[in-house]
Amino acid sequence: MSSSPSLPRVLVLPGWQNSGEGHWQTRWEALHGDARVPQHDWLWPRRGDWMAQLEEAVLADPRPVVLVAHSLGNHLVSAWAAHSQQVGRVLAALLVAPPDLDGADVPPQLFNWRPMRLPRLPFPALAVYSEDDPWCTPERARWLAAQWGVPSRSIGPRGHINHLSDLGDWPEGRAWLQALIDGRPV
Repeated sequence: MSSSPSLPRVLVLPGWQNSGEGHWQTRWEALHGDARVPQHDWLWPRRGDWMAQLEEAVLADPRPVVLVAHSLGNHLVSAWAAHSQQVGRVLAALLVAPPDLDGADVPPQLFNWRPMRLPRLPFPALAVYSEDDPWCTPERARWLAAQWGVPSRSIGPRGHINHLSDLGDWPEGRAWLQALIDGRPV
């Protein structure tokens, strides 16, 4: 995607600890010109602070946006959508590897994201999950997607769908994103 005024901006929303080298989100930024939403603290994320950063990013440009979330970024989308008056500017969202924040093994750095915000999302979205994600069972991932009112899709056993999953540029994920943007079924 380029910065053409007729094209939406793709905002990349990494999860806890950010998305580093080799992560498909980082690769998409380099390949497609997507823009990462910076956060003040990647290690001790505060929900309100992350929501404010997303709001600023959406308001920074008049073009519509597409949200590409990974891990905790999914809960950022959900919490932001429950409170922002800018949700009408979102064309679509790709929600990848949503973690279960109610799980017993959630690190204390993420406790302030409880309770999870689970509104029905007011824009088209797809939740993508893995069969062996250490942060969320397939059943719980499907449950999260149902709470958000969006379809879900498994990509098989790919861990947390991050740099360790060996997805490379992840063309399949980009195709799903493009289908969402175009309003086609995913």
